[in-house]
Amino acid sequence: MSTIEARLSALGLTLPEAATPAANYVPYVQTGNLVVVSGQITLENGELKYVGRVGQDFTTEEAYAAAKLCGLNLIAQVKAACDGDLNRVKRVVRLGGFVNCTDDFTEQPKVINGASDLMAEVFGDAGKHARAAVGVNTLPLGVAVEVEGMFEVE
Repeated sequence: MSTIEARLSALGLTLPEAATPAANYVPYVQTGNLVVVSGQITLENGELKYVGRVGQDFTTEEAYAAAKLCGLNLIAQVKAACDGDLNRVKRVVRLGGFVNCTDDFTEQPKVINGASDLMAEVFGDAGKHARAAVGVNTLPLGVAVEVEGMFEVE
């Protein structure tokens, strides 16, 4: 078992199967030593979770869990890009987080911390990254959170 896989196990986390694209795009692109992962939504075992708006249907804490689920889906895509070897990940470079929220909701950074905290827990110092956390009026399939990422790999 790889170091990263052991860390996931110790955290009690199981990676889902990497989701297939729902439209005309690919789940990730590798260029040089960067893997850019398309936005991942709150899909768990093929089932949509967290459908609704933050500040209306979900609290900040619930949305944090939604962002963490998006983060797990990101890691699953990176694992696929690395032929199953997460130890090839050298750094989480950037996350972009989108929160489907009410007009008066302002805690987008606290929501996207769900994905950011996960990256730090799983990858240690290499999980620290640049980030954006943006509020939007809707997301695909009505989900509450979507997160995209960029990873340096060897």
